[in-house]
Amino acid sequence: MLHPSYSDLMNVVNSEVEEGETPVVNSRYSIVMATSKRARQIIARQTRAGEDMKGFAVSKPLSKAVDELYTGQLKILPGEQEDSSEN
Repeated sequence: MLHPSYSDLMNVVNSEVEEGETPVVNSRYSIVMATSKRARQIIARQTRAGEDMKGFAVSKPLSKAVDELYTGQLKILPGEQEDSSEN
């Protein structure tokens, strides 16, 4: 089981939304897309810096991205959805 759960992440992301407004995140898909995009950025940064990936044994890129989202270091902006036709 992963911690925090997707519902915990959704609550954190939507915590700044006023009552009656549309939530920033309505689905697991948004959480998955945001964290996977951030994990790719972390990997790319490590690759550009020439750092060894062995350092990720304790904190893998996806785990770090989830933690950043949960602690509020990573924000999902309303209306920003990655187009599934991009690839």
